[in-house]
Formats: sequence, structure tokens, C-alpha cells
Amino acid sequence: MSGHVRLAEDPLARAARRAALAAQDFLYRTQRRDHWRGELESNVTVTAEYVLLRQALGLDLTARRGSLVRYLCSRQKPDGSFGIASTLPGDVSTTAEAYLALRLLGVAREDERLLAAERAIRAAGGLARVRVFTRINLALFGLFPWDAVPIVPAEVIFLPRWAPVNAYRLASWARSTMIPLFVLFHHRPVFALPNGRSDANSWLDHLWLDPAEKRVPYRESVLATVRRHGLGWKAFFNAADVALRAHERVRRVPPLTRLRAEALRACEEWILARQEASGDWAGIFPPMLNGVLALHAAGRGLDSDPVRRGLEAIERFTLSDAEGFRVEACQSPVWDTILALIGLVDAGADPADPRLLAARRWIEGMQLTNDWGDWRVYDPRGPPGGWAFEYANSWYPDVDDTAAVIIGLLKQDPASREGDAVRRAAAWVASMQNRDGGWAAFDRDNDKRFLNDIPFSDMDSLCDPSSPDVTGRVLEAFGLLDDPRLRGACRRGVAYLRRAQEPEGSFYGRWGVNYVYGTSNVLAGLARQRVPRSDAMVGRALRWLESVQNADGGWGEGLESYADRAAMGRGPSTASQTAWGLIGLLAYGSGGDDAIRRGVAWLVERQLTDGEEAGSWSEEAFTGTGFPRHFYLRYHLYRHYFPLMALGRFARSG
Repeated sequence: MSGHVRLAEDPLARAARRAALAAQDFLYRTQRRDHWRGELESNVTVTAEYVLLRQALGLDLTARRGSLVRYLCSRQKPDGSFGIASTLPGDVSTTAEAYLALRLLGVAREDERLLAAERAIRAAGGLARVRVFTRINLALFGLFPWDAVPIVPAEVIFLPRWAPVNAYRLASWARSTMIPLFVLFHHRPVFALPNGRSDANSWLDHLWLDPAEKRVPYRESVLATVRRHGLGWKAFFNAADVALRAHERVRRVPPLTRLRAEALRACEEWILARQEASGDWAGIFPPMLNGVLALHAAGRGLDSDPVRRGLEAIERFTLSDAEGFRVEACQSPVWDTILALIGLVDAGADPADPRLLAARRWIEGMQLTNDWGDWRVYDPRGPPGGWAFEYANSWYPDVDDTAAVIIGLLKQDPASREGDAVRRAAAWVASMQNRDGGWAAFDRDNDKRFLNDIPFSDMDSLCDPSSPDVTGRVLEAFGLLDDPRLRGACRRGVAYLRRAQEPEGSFYGRWGVNYVYGTSNVLAGLARQRVPRSDAMVGRALRWLESVQNADGGWGEGLESYADRAAMGRGPSTASQTAWGLIGLLAYGSGGDDAIRRGVAWLVERQLTDGEEAGSWSEEAFTGTGFPRHFYLRYHLYRHYFPLMALGRFARSG
């Protein structure tokens, strides 16, 4: 169809409007009184570690045993392994943790499901091949030697903030997870298994290829590192690990003993200071798990206030239904609510609808104006005013969430640009801009990538640098706000994106999978910054998006693209990724563009029409990212509010 035909007369536009109305109905049906929250699915390790925590603390699991087993086994792959996502091969660490949890839940070793998992673990090299965090989980039960876990002494808490290595140079998620681990590394607790308590427990010896040799190195020798990598940070950190091990052997002399006691007190005070009144730590499962274990190892009983509240907070992360009992790694109410609100407004919902107004009031009530937070360490003059991702997380507001909230509030009520909520939010986001011109998620200038050479870091996720996807969303928000005081920050943001563009024309997606997501966010931001279509950066990005559109009209990208550039933008079409492709193209295109029309047709044709899911779309793929190549997420509402945005924007385009 040529671009001169009026969209109002276009059958596809009419179909898109009908689909958007059905999608609006679905969202309103699933609203939780005044906000939205879909399930945030990850892999089975979160639920497995919940089982391990209950075993360690002697907490009964009898009532949930069958439901836990049903859920865990439902995620087992045909070869017996468990993976970090449904579309990826099995992972030895994930499989080992699931295996241990199932044994603790009473599944017999002779059960065919466990025999298959055993074969998968042994085929992958046995327990000797598990990652550092799985080593720690096994060491808690004497199944892996504590000596085979990297040393991170509690005294790290005393390193000054100006030092190149200190707790606040770590990404927020790593920091809030590791400081409780400093306490555990000191106490080295060993909890009881069904066969008793032992520093060298044989309960899983059949999963080792050589159970007589469990002190498996977790790093190369210093000499081997120098030969392979030269005299760089990796060699430095490996040498430091040798020195720290020597320090652990001699630290029992009185001055060092006193220093360790003071460090442990400082770590415990840090943990307690960051516990929310609700019991949460950082709103994510790993700090909550480790916080409870650290306080318990330090001598606090299960009935002590912080441990009790921590356990109660963990229970609020649990779900139980026909699929089984499971635990979420995190909960996303602020993110889900603001994106649902944007989708509804984009699709023409009445901004004065009481249901939208209730969601807006809920969002505004979640703004963090407290004068504390780890972000202040390297942004001491920034005014508070951000939003966190979760229900209870006052220490770690999120730039991406806050930018999305600015967009949603302005779209729902343009006059809110003069209100305190938006002004405070924009001032906080502007203060969080990095030196390179981009924005990251939680901290400013948290870009010390050499930290990923620490032996402890086998997930390459110890820092939080600028990313194109977050920067694109900030530029979209600031473009809508159109405040002259923000124009310098916007120019620096656009300059960062020019440097960040991939050779093919795409942009990396740190928090969504992957280049389709990043490119979509960037194009939406550049359009709001009035960067013209004739700009070479814009043209290359648009051409790349069109080049990876699937023959069926949709877009899809597999998790493999984080490790293999040949997989960029390649994969079966999904609802969320098709919407991202459309949102990117619609930022500069119109309803007459062929690529856009084919994408819209894909969404219209695949919208569900029957049952409780009527008005939504089916999507099993993991399209959210926790840690690239290591931890992925499936947001159960991504399949819905992003297509709603795309349909609404198409229906309004000319």
C-alpha cells in the first residue's frame, strides 16, 4: 500500500485498533487494583537455593515438597540437564543446584529424573566444573571445600571510596550480594544434610569424576596467567588471591584478629542498615538469601528481628499454582505498571479513566525522595527523586525505571512536566549521567571493567557501565520533557550513542534481548531528540532493523546473540521483539511503510482470541536480561504491553 492512502481508511489500521482495544481489555482485567505485576521468571537456581536455605536453617518443607518437585522437574531438559533459559543447552551449575534441591526434597537417587541429571553433570565434567556461586552453595553443606572458593576478606569493607578497588566500585547487585558473603567467607558454616554434618560430606560424591580431589583450582597460577595474558589486571588479581590466602593463614595474630572482628562488625552494620522495613535487601533474591545466612552465621537466631523479617520477605517472592511452587528472583511492579500505563495511553485509552488515574497515583507514591542510597557515594550532589524496580528498595533507584516513569507521566498528563515528581526525577537522572555521556542502571561511572578479572567474577558482571538501551530511554524522556536545562546532557548522550553504534548499525541491549531491543530504544530516544532521519547514525540503525525482519513479518532474537555476533537480530519471531522492531521503525516511519505494515500484521494475526488470555499474545521465550550470557529473565507481561504500544503508535501514524 502506498503512503498516500489515509490510514483511517486502511483495513490494517482498523484491525490494529481492534487489536489494541482487546489488548486494553486484557490489561484492565489483570490490573491488581491500582498497579500491574506479571511474573518475573528466571531459571531453577533461585527456587533450588530457596530449598537449600530452608535445609540450612532447619525449616520444614513438607507441605511444599510435591509442588516444588513438580516445578523443578518441569524445567528439566530431555538430556536430563537444567539450563539458564528454555532455549539454551543445559548448564552444569544449574543442573547441580537443581539436583541437590531435588535430593533434599526426597527424590531418590535412583529416580530416572535424577539419574538423567547425574549423567548430564558427569558428561559436563562433574561438580569440578561448577561456577563460583555454585561452589559456595555446595560448600555450605560440606560438598565442596571452602578452600576451593575464592578469598574475599571482610576487611575489604574498609577500603576507601577513592581506591580503584572498593565495595562501591562493584555494581549494586554485586555489592549487595557480596558484602553478606564476606561474613560467610569468614565463618565458613557447614550445615547438615540428610546424612549429617561434615566438612567433607560424601553425599554427592557420585557427581564427581574424582571425588578424592575436590580442591579444584578456580583460577590459573600467577605464572600461567602472565604467560597467557601478560602483566595486567588478571595477573594482579590472581597474585592478590595468593596473598589473601596467606593472610587468612596468619590473621590469628592479635592485631589482625582485632581488625577482622571490626571488619565483621562493619559488614553486619552495612547489612542491617540496608534492610528495608519490609525485610527486603535490594529487592532481589541473592542479597536476601545471603543477608539471612550472614546474620545467622554471625549469631542471630531465626527469631531475631532482621532474620525473621528477611525470611518473611523471601516468602513474598514465592508463587504457587498448577505449575508448582517456585521463587522469583525479583518482582517488577514499578516497571510493569509504568509500561502498562504507557501502552494504554499510546493505544488511545482515556487519560482520565479512573483505572489509569489509580495507577498514576500508585506510581507517584513509589517515588524515592529519601536522602540515602548507595548511588550517593559517587553522586553526592544529586537530588533524590528516582524510582526503584520493586516494591521495597529505597537504596537502589533505577535510572531506566525512572526514565520510563517520566515518559509515562508526561504521556498521561503533559502538564505534569511542571510538577514536583517529574522535575525531581529529571534532576536525579541528569545527575547520574556518566563521564562518557551515557547512562547506566544504578550507579554513576561504575565502569571499572577490570573488576571482571577478579577470580570471584566468573559471570563478568561486577560493574554497571553506560548502555545504549538505558541511554536511549533517558533521551526519550528528556525529549518529551523538552527542558532547556537538559540540552547539554542530551547532546552528550547523543554523542555517546554515536560512539556506541555497532558496525552493522545496531545498538547493544544490556537489559533486553538484545540488539533489536537496544536499537529500538535508541531510535525512540533519537527521534525525541529531533535527530533527523537523514542522520547517518539513524539511517544505519533503521536499515539494520529492516534487514533482520523475519520473512513472516515479525522480529526475533535468540539469547545466543550475546555470545555470537552472527546471531544478532536472528531468531523466531516473538511478540515483544516484534513490538520493539516496530517501535524503532515507527519512531521515524509511517503506517504506509511496508516493513511496519508486515510487523503490525504479524501482531494482529497472532493475537489470542479465546479464554483468559484473550487480547494478549503467547510468548515462551526469555527476552529479558539479567547478566548477559549467564542469567536471563522472562517477563510475563512483555508479550503484552510492548505490542500494545506498537499497535497504538501504528494506529496514530500517518
